[in-house]
Amino acid sequence: ARGFVGFFLFFFFFSCAFCHPGNQLPVTFIFTGVRRTTWSRARLSFLCQNIIITSHHCVIGMSKDLLDYPFCHDVNKYEKMVKIGQGTFGEVFKARNRKNLKEIVALKKVLMDNEKEGFPITALREIKILQLLKHENVVNLMEICRTKASPYNRNKGSIYLVFEFCEHDLAGLLSNHQIKFQVSEMKKLIQMLLNALYFIHSNKILHRDMKAANVLITKNGVLKLADFGLARAVHVNKEQLQRYTNRVVTLWYRPPELLLGERNYGPPIDLWGAGCIMAELWTRTPIMQGNSEQHQLTLISHLCGSITSEVWPAVEKLDLFNKMVLPTNQKRRVKERLRSYVNDNLALDLIDQMLTIDPSHRIDADTALNHDFFWSDPLPSDLTRTLSSVNKSMFEFLAPPHGRRGQVQATTAAAAQARSSTASQSSVVQSGTFDRVF
Repeated sequence: ARGFVGFFLFFFFFSCAFCHPGNQLPVTFIFTGVRRTTWSRARLSFLCQNIIITSHHCVIGMSKDLLDYPFCHDVNKYEKMVKIGQGTFGEVFKARNRKNLKEIVALKKVLMDNEKEGFPITALREIKILQLLKHENVVNLMEICRTKASPYNRNKGSIYLVFEFCEHDLAGLLSNHQIKFQVSEMKKLIQMLLNALYFIHSNKILHRDMKAANVLITKNGVLKLADFGLARAVHVNKEQLQRYTNRVVTLWYRPPELLLGERNYGPPIDLWGAGCIMAELWTRTPIMQGNSEQHQLTLISHLCGSITSEVWPAVEKLDLFNKMVLPTNQKRRVKERLRSYVNDNLALDLIDQMLTIDPSHRIDADTALNHDFFWSDPLPSDLTRTLSSVNKSMFEFLAPPHGRRGQVQATTAAAAQARSSTASQSSVVQSGTFDRVF
């Protein structure tokens, strides 16, 4: 009975929110307590013949025999031009409107790996979260399209999320050493990234996949935080212990609390990633490239100092604290080790505060935006001048093999964990040619 009521309330409020975009229902109510990774059609048909979820002018219906989306636009209204991304989430294409060739978009195909079990809850979260998060520094979800089920695709229709097109991602730009950002431009980039984090955290949303490849940049130099496939709402009630999955965030950007098994976490996990990305603007490659959770903790200890109860009192309560081999007698050397790359004391100080071991003492986005780094000469300036010389899109996926930065795709395991409670706990490593900072 409780399960029936839960499903009914979820879809009732979810449908109301989509049918009436102006009604800003509490996201925490909608998304908390949902333990299933997909919605079973058997369970759904027990409630009603067709569950309808409306996204502005789009309705997603789930029929008895196969997934069908009759009121979404057909994705064939867009012409695919080139693939610009691929991962566990599916594929991303640059495309243009067939009726308006000047309208360029990005099509993100939703991976339906378990179509028989229903529509992935991760995709539902991304759609709903992006509907609520309308901000100049957050990528804009324009609409949802579909392909019709037919014998050609084995009677399996597909869903595409249609986003505004951004010409570059930060990882792609950094892989091209001919593109050199001025300090004032770096300030602007970090300022826009922190603006995005301040906005989503104010709306009780965690991104949970901070990395340079998920930072998009338009040809006009506007930063857009993207890929909310692992994002989720957080509970407002701080007194209630939460149990979120810690199998999130690509390994190289994963903070120590997640590596040690913390499941009651919050916005500080995104600020750690922002600190890694900020340092990357100078180093042009990820600063800590571990090949396992153990190795990543070792690299963190060598840079940020030993992880002990003296610097982080609550660490002893974490599940993996006594199971991992943590380096001892390591001094904190963030500024010292990055100084050869970052020739700016205020920048070093801000990075240092974002890479604080204890998450309760890690700087938040609001405080970071008021750091002296942004209010000293040279002041933040737009990127138009630098980007005007870039005559083609720069994406990590499109970078040539010799220039593509190797990425530890722990997100693969994380995304799988988000879809299935039986996902493997091992990290997945993708080989590649890349430089090491340390």
